[in-house]
Amino acid sequence: MKIKPIFLSLLIFGFFCNPKAMCAQDNPLTDDLGNVSDSFQDNFFEALKQKGIENYELALNALEKAEVAAGDNQANKAVVYFQKGKNLAFLKRFEDAEKNYNLVLEWSPNRLDVLEALYDMYYDTKNYKAAIPLVKKLILQDTDYKEDLANLYHRTKQYDKALILLDELDKEWGETTYRNALKTQIYRRTGNTEKAINKLEENITKNPKSEQEYLNLIYLYSDQGNVQKAFDIAKELLKQQPNSQLVHLALYKFYLDDGDFDKAITSMQVIFSSNLIESNSKNSVLKDFLIFTNNNPTLKIKVDGLITDVLEQDNSQVFLLLGDYYLSESNKEKALFYYKKGIDSDPDNYGLIKNTILLQIELEKYKDAILLSTDGLEIFPAQPLLYLVNGVANNELKNAEQAVEILEMGLDYLFDDPKMEYDFYQQLSIAYTLKENAKKANIYYKKATQLSITNQKTDH
Repeated sequence: MKIKPIFLSLLIFGFFCNPKAMCAQDNPLTDDLGNVSDSFQDNFFEALKQKGIENYELALNALEKAEVAAGDNQANKAVVYFQKGKNLAFLKRFEDAEKNYNLVLEWSPNRLDVLEALYDMYYDTKNYKAAIPLVKKLILQDTDYKEDLANLYHRTKQYDKALILLDELDKEWGETTYRNALKTQIYRRTGNTEKAINKLEENITKNPKSEQEYLNLIYLYSDQGNVQKAFDIAKELLKQQPNSQLVHLALYKFYLDDGDFDKAITSMQVIFSSNLIESNSKNSVLKDFLIFTNNNPTLKIKVDGLITDVLEQDNSQVFLLLGDYYLSESNKEKALFYYKKGIDSDPDNYGLIKNTILLQIELEKYKDAILLSTDGLEIFPAQPLLYLVNGVANNELKNAEQAVEILEMGLDYLFDDPKMEYDFYQQLSIAYTLKENAKKANIYYKKATQLSITNQKTDH
């Protein structure tokens, strides 16, 4: 069985490079199938279809059949092996995927797309040593991979090789922020921080407007424990680039430690209003500041002023931090306000829902607690605590029927939590007492009492 050259070319180049694009073509393949068997064609295209809808096991079944149908045709088999490798990688069966990729490379050692797929897999699975010889092959076809090789040397702790290659790339292509950052990491890991500092200072002399070089230098001096030098560099960066936002991630901390609270607040206002700074960094800054205020009571009057800027972020994690802060200050109403804002921002956040309802119960806002726990149960129907607090709130409002119904429903979701089980029984006893059903109330009272004794023994 032979295959026409034009079909072979399309099959190898098309499927290796872009299977979906191949399927999208109108008819050129079917017009040029030559002696390819119907069985091979049908199973191969079935595999592509199943892979496209993420049915990788079914795709592999079809590919097994296509492999059999390919017979002795090594070109067709190579295409099958490549697709098998991809599907196996999606299923995280990496050893089997590697075997199939290598079967293709035995037939065509320099296939760029196969080498790239195998490299991606090695990198994703952190098999950096195996990736190195592969990337060396890729460099022969695409010199951009030299930067990948430097990174792999770094990851495999071959620091000398990494630095030599990075220097070569700087001479060939000019310096980049990425390569300078990689060098800095290597200098730090090899304990040669001074060399990293000297290099960064040299770069800053050449280009005083390079924000990233300043930031790397601030980090290195801070890492060394030379806080004053880091602070000086941060101020120099602000002088060179008054509109820099990232520098304030360092400055706010220096200002706080220096007791210059007004400037610290100004830096934090820049941080919270910045579109360049990620939410996680903003959360860390706020957390730092709130911790700092606990140890510096004079700063507490500054919190409300800062919060005006924080509120514009619409970030549930920020609202959770603020709620926790005001709760620690025993300002429960304010804590509740921020917890509720957090839920408005992120209604699926169970931690916020729980904190809010417990505070509502404590502040005797029972109707609000019922509404929020009811909404919460639509999202988290298997959370027993939501049934419990709903029952507590209904009991407090003398809604005995609703309390019994929700509490008995919640018992079905309890698992190995005797303390919460005790609370359920206690609330059910209260609910049946409200219903004037003394018999049922006594049954649950006895269950609660028995669990209380058991819990006390466990605690001791």
